[in-house]
Amino acid sequence: MVLDNKYRWATEQIYESDDAWQKEFDDIAEKIDFEKYRGKLGDKQAFLECMKEQEELSRVFDKLSVYAMLKHDENTKNALYDSMSSKIMALGVKFGSATAFIMPELTALDEKVLSSYILDKDLNEYDYFLKCVLKEKAHVLSENEEKLLAISGDALASFRDIFTKIDNADLPLGILKHGNKSYPLSHGTYGVIMHGEDRKLRKKAFDKYYGAYISLLNTISATYYGSVKKDVFYAKARKYDSALERALFGEDVDKKVYDNLISTTNKALPKLHKYIAEKKKLLGLKKMYMYDMYVPVIEGAELKLDYEDAYELVINGLAPLGEEYQNLLRKAKDERWIDVYESDGKRSGAYSVCVYDTHPYVLLNYQKTTHDVFTIAHEMGHSLHSYFSNKNQAYAKADYKIFVAEVASTVNEVLLIRYLLNVEKDKKLRKYLLSYLLEMIRTTLFRQTQFAEFEQIAHDMVEKGQPLTKDNLSEIYLDLNKKYYGRSVISSGNIKYEWARIPHFYRGFYVYKYATGIISALAICDRILSGEKGATEDYFNFLSSGGSDGPVELLKIAGVDLNTKTPFEKAFKVFSDTLEEFRSL
Repeated sequence: MVLDNKYRWATEQIYESDDAWQKEFDDIAEKIDFEKYRGKLGDKQAFLECMKEQEELSRVFDKLSVYAMLKHDENTKNALYDSMSSKIMALGVKFGSATAFIMPELTALDEKVLSSYILDKDLNEYDYFLKCVLKEKAHVLSENEEKLLAISGDALASFRDIFTKIDNADLPLGILKHGNKSYPLSHGTYGVIMHGEDRKLRKKAFDKYYGAYISLLNTISATYYGSVKKDVFYAKARKYDSALERALFGEDVDKKVYDNLISTTNKALPKLHKYIAEKKKLLGLKKMYMYDMYVPVIEGAELKLDYEDAYELVINGLAPLGEEYQNLLRKAKDERWIDVYESDGKRSGAYSVCVYDTHPYVLLNYQKTTHDVFTIAHEMGHSLHSYFSNKNQAYAKADYKIFVAEVASTVNEVLLIRYLLNVEKDKKLRKYLLSYLLEMIRTTLFRQTQFAEFEQIAHDMVEKGQPLTKDNLSEIYLDLNKKYYGRSVISSGNIKYEWARIPHFYRGFYVYKYATGIISALAICDRILSGEKGATEDYFNFLSSGGSDGPVELLKIAGVDLNTKTPFEKAFKVFSDTLEEFRSL
């Protein structure tokens, strides 16, 4: 099927052709040379010129990278775009090596010099960067040591690559036979089956799916152990007290935030147990197992909309954010920021990626499902966050931390749910929407915090010199699963091996950001929808702040202080109130 061009993203707005891309690639490759600045960064003018040149080349590198990524993901079968991606990786290594001296040299400067730079109005766009440099003085090593760590990065990143190969190429999932039917089991078909009504099929798929991981458990355990040891090595090399401290320091997040998440979630677990008990009751089960967890409790209430109608629904649902926001959504659609439909060779899933000098781009694989309607809202949240940050911040301050990356996307989803609940009169669809919100909070807040606890325990063990084995990892996970899901679910059997299938564990201490993201989003939506004075303006100020300060500080602009327990407790109240409304229907 040939897709109308209006449903394809306009990559020509970055480069008009592959030849134009190649020309700029060759040009920048010749320009990467910063030797003239070596040893001179203690001079304000030299520092400024170095930053400006690095910025100029970085902006070109970003365009080259994003174009190559978009063209590759349009058609992963095209060898030309594989080649482009490889060239970009090599160019990135060259760029990184050429600028490796900058951070060690800056951190070696006298504290008074750095402080004077921070206060200098001529260097205003670099003040937050310099504040981070000042904080990092204790953790940046000599130039030779930094180069050594940079070289080791490629080798030590292999644990994630190994797991990716295991998970996508070597996992013996095979064929699942059920009755007169055969199902080629894959990650995708497993997810579909887990949401299906046939309980016997779910159990078979569950056992076969986890059986594949069990068959490779020795290898997966060793791979994860290596990944954790890598995290601990980098923490020790850079003189942090723990791998968690290093991960949080990199995001400029206080450990209090992580502690608040774990402690308040543990305190709120009875609310989750109550929801699971209600779900068990609605499913009519005497015994509930983990393979029953994803079955919708409300059937036949799916939003089945054509893309055009779904997009218009999203625009209407986000009305609380104002006309400017709605018009930008229309602009994104009309000016082809979005690649909409599945096509041969196209990458699966969905994402948003930012180009400072053009506009964001969004990949979808739209189908007529409720999930895909909300995916539009989600990805456009990412895009417009980037749009406002780029519009209002200099390049050096435009890129926001990953810590806040899921806030705007989740705000959009919550506002859309609230809009639908306000306009929808059908009792069944209302109950479906409430269950959708409950599941969003369960999977994004409770589940990701469970993962975060698992990571913390595993890293603590290695830091204390204790080995990680397939047995102790599985027992740790089983204990956490029992704690989180309570007595309404039988946490026995293969669920203890779920840790072995989570790819995010190979990016240490990443998953907790999903939980803090939805907590922040729920607090922001509560302010906006309650009509609190200045709430919407505060939110736009946050969207426009980019990376101009630490992410926890920037969230305070939107009225969310994660250093306190208030937003965490508010999120769990939303969950509890939604459950009560759900039960009342």
